[in-house]
Amino acid sequence: MEAMAIIWFLSAWEFPDKRISMAGYSVFAEFYDELTINAEYSRRAEYFLVLLKRLGHKPVLALDLACGTGSLTLELYRKGIDIYGVDASVEMLSRAREKCIDAGADILFLQQKMQDLDLYGTVDTVFCSLDSINHLQGKEEVQKAFQKVALFLEPRGYFVFDLNTLYKHEKILGSNTYIYDMERIYCVWQNRFISSTGRVDISLDFFHREGDLYHRSRERFSEFAYPIQYITHWLQMAGFDKIHLFDELSFEPPRKDSQRVVVAARKGC
Repeated sequence: MEAMAIIWFLSAWEFPDKRISMAGYSVFAEFYDELTINAEYSRRAEYFLVLLKRLGHKPVLALDLACGTGSLTLELYRKGIDIYGVDASVEMLSRAREKCIDAGADILFLQQKMQDLDLYGTVDTVFCSLDSINHLQGKEEVQKAFQKVALFLEPRGYFVFDLNTLYKHEKILGSNTYIYDMERIYCVWQNRFISSTGRVDISLDFFHREGDLYHRSRERFSEFAYPIQYITHWLQMAGFDKIHLFDELSFEPPRKDSQRVVVAARKGC
């Protein structure tokens, strides 16, 4: 296996289509925490741990896959989990590293895409939150990511992740525009829903104030909605033998109008 790439030794990868690349979050990284202030990372971390406890699993060494700016990683670390983070975006990881240094948390962060995960050894738990799986572009990328997770997950280890539903893509995100008027940033969030594929193309226009001037920048990416039966099937193909489904932040089964589904999949022996 190739050696892992440690964030503070790397430069950004090049991507031909920034619109559908999570690694294109160069500008978004600067304002990500402000725009996701309602993500409830502490509550989310506690929920994941209680969920795993109910399933009879206690994380010892864990990975936060597609960790972004490391907010969930840090919350799990504070709750006593030995954890490190992986993300494709250098800018996101730089923010994560700074955040953890400020908090006095010695957490390792690695630059890798989900579907190219390559670790030195195995972990017993993998977390992947806030619809990161939806950023994978099609069946092959999702299957490859699941296979990579299974490869580096110990037998009976758990892969816990969430994903946006088609209901959310169609009824909530849709082709709507949202405005975020915050102290440091003004953001125009525009969606375009493609009904034939369940994809949402997202365009973010940032207006960042410096003195009397506003600087404009833009990020573009897409999210893909995958039927839960496909997700279950692809997990089984990757070697997961027990798959549990929940409505977001609950222990109830998903509903027809669930916006996010939480999946807890156990790797077989």
